[in-house]
Amino acid sequence: MAQPSTAVPPATGRVPAVLQVVPALVTGGVERGTVEIAAALVQAGWRSIVASSGGPMVREIERAGAEHVTLPLATKNPLGIRRNIGRLARLIETQNIDLVHARSRAPAWSAFYAARRTGRRFVTTFHNIYGGETRLKRAYNAVMARGERVIAISDFVGSHASAVYHVTPSQLRVIPRGVDLGRFDPESISQPRIITLAKEWRLQDGLPVVMLPGRVTRWKGHLQLIDAVARMPHRELQVLFVGSDDAKPGFRRELERRIEQHRLGGVFHIVGECRDMPAAMMLADVVVSASTEPEGFGRVIVEAQAMGRPVIATDHGGARETVLPGETGWLVPPGDRQALADAMTEALSLGAEQRAYLAAHARAWIAERYDTQRMCDATLAVYEELLF
Repeated sequence: MAQPSTAVPPATGRVPAVLQVVPALVTGGVERGTVEIAAALVQAGWRSIVASSGGPMVREIERAGAEHVTLPLATKNPLGIRRNIGRLARLIETQNIDLVHARSRAPAWSAFYAARRTGRRFVTTFHNIYGGETRLKRAYNAVMARGERVIAISDFVGSHASAVYHVTPSQLRVIPRGVDLGRFDPESISQPRIITLAKEWRLQDGLPVVMLPGRVTRWKGHLQLIDAVARMPHRELQVLFVGSDDAKPGFRRELERRIEQHRLGGVFHIVGECRDMPAAMMLADVVVSASTEPEGFGRVIVEAQAMGRPVIATDHGGARETVLPGETGWLVPPGDRQALADAMTEALSLGAEQRAYLAAHARAWIAERYDTQRMCDATLAVYEELLF
């Protein structure tokens, strides 16, 4: 439940200042949203500060004109969290912060008490449903429900926050995540960018490409996709696993063994992380998200639709909101290898006119509902609710 605030609006003549807190600024949806809001604040004439333990995306924060402050906010150690309360309180006071926005649980605990100590407004974002198998885990997660406003990135996540953590209708604001339609625009992708990736990944001309973007980790559904391809009547295709596997070398070996068991060694390519996902998606005939656990939103499926690619996603979580079955893609039951195989077969059999219709419909759907600018405007409106 939100705590009553004693905060006052920014002093007349001073632009408001917002502090976002995250554990670190590495690649991921939470971090991407942080960067986008930091840039939107600067563009709106506000002061924008981000505190984290650092990472490669700090450069993007600074390029946007925002400020980054390095603090050990990735710690889950209770003593470290307690020390961070004082660090954040001092930062809030010295930087004249008006509103603190916490986007992850560990730093949210420090940020909540620092905001309360200094009398500042406090906002949280639920980026997923968070596992709550034990009472202790639910108590740890519950800090995300203590915002005066609680942002959920999908109706799915919002319903969970309400049902499990008793977030009230007056607190809750559902703001879907956005995609940069300027960056994810098929008309803006040059042929050399596409050719460069095709050569780097040694793709064969003339063979269709199925792509699963995402970290190579068990719950993303890589094993399910391998099994599904083994069930397809025609296997003249190339399947790309695009995403980092640095943290899971053992799982990569398990994937390689499963591929060999099905005698699909020439079909699958584990290509690693890609820094040019718009160009990568132009290589794909179908983009798949086979997650075995519900995703709070499912960014890659939205990005793929923005690029006009047919998509196949698991029928749970945020994908139920972002995919229009039969119009922009397919939804398949979780873990159903045969349904996934059938959907891929159908998607790969689309004719040119069908693909063109689907592409135009998918991009229009994403532009209507999931544009980054729409997300930024809605988030700043939440800040304004509390500050003015």
